[in-house]
Amino acid sequence: MRDAVAVTGAPAQVRDYIQLLKPRVMSLVVFTAVAGLIAAPGTLHPVLAAVAILCVTVGAGAAGAINMWYDRDIDAIMSRTRGRPLPTGRVPAAEALSLGVVLALFSVGLMAVAVNYAAAALLAGTILFYVFVYTMWLKRRTPQNIVIGGAAGAFPPMIGWAAVTGDVSFASIALFAIIFFWTPPHFWALALFKTGDYDKAGVPMLPNVAGRAATKRQILLYTVLLFPIGLAPWLLGAAGSVYGLSAAVLGGLFLVSALAVLREPDDAGDKAAKRMFGYSIFYLFAIFGALIVDAASAAMA
Repeated sequence: MRDAVAVTGAPAQVRDYIQLLKPRVMSLVVFTAVAGLIAAPGTLHPVLAAVAILCVTVGAGAAGAINMWYDRDIDAIMSRTRGRPLPTGRVPAAEALSLGVVLALFSVGLMAVAVNYAAAALLAGTILFYVFVYTMWLKRRTPQNIVIGGAAGAFPPMIGWAAVTGDVSFASIALFAIIFFWTPPHFWALALFKTGDYDKAGVPMLPNVAGRAATKRQILLYTVLLFPIGLAPWLLGAAGSVYGLSAAVLGGLFLVSALAVLREPDDAGDKAAKRMFGYSIFYLFAIFGALIVDAASAAMA
């Protein structure tokens, strides 16, 4: 099943290789890394800061390419992913794997040489966790796949922070925790209206295993936990009132979305779940955007 693809016969184009890097996912990764870098105490030369963000960008792309290489069989089944370069045969599997490995080694090596070893170690750990723990181990085996595997997507702000400070602190762990607890409601909202896709691919997402009612309760639980965690940078003194107020408002709206999902009848077409999924993306950009604005305001004060 691994190499079953719908070959189109179309030659690979530059955009196909870019698609291998998962640019939409990459945008979230890079943005949160930038937020961590800007919010961190201390300064980093602008050139080194640009190199650090480049390394995060390339590392995220590397992990995405290896993920697409490994998941090419189930990607060919799911409507959301069957148009990707590997299921359609536009890019050979060996090329995707080679690209991912080369980019991973380049990004970690450059981070170690140009920035510091702490940021490089975190970047290497992120790539390895996403590839081996989430993609190869958890994704096809447990409905807790995105709960545990969500750690991979939560490291980027810590990497940005470590690029400046050379270490890990409670404040950077708080930034990690925001994304870690955001990930389950984000992906479970998607899973509610993509249950059929996951069924066909044999991926044990929570709605397929525990049912829709249990999934909706879990979405609410994680959203409730996310609310105080979103305030943690402000409570720890790592962010100011601009961030604190923004986090409170954004977290409150997330709770409203989760309650709407919980109360929506199963025959309503998952409109609330689709709205929550869209809002969850906005939430992550907005809360880390607020962190950037807050840090910039403090620097100018």
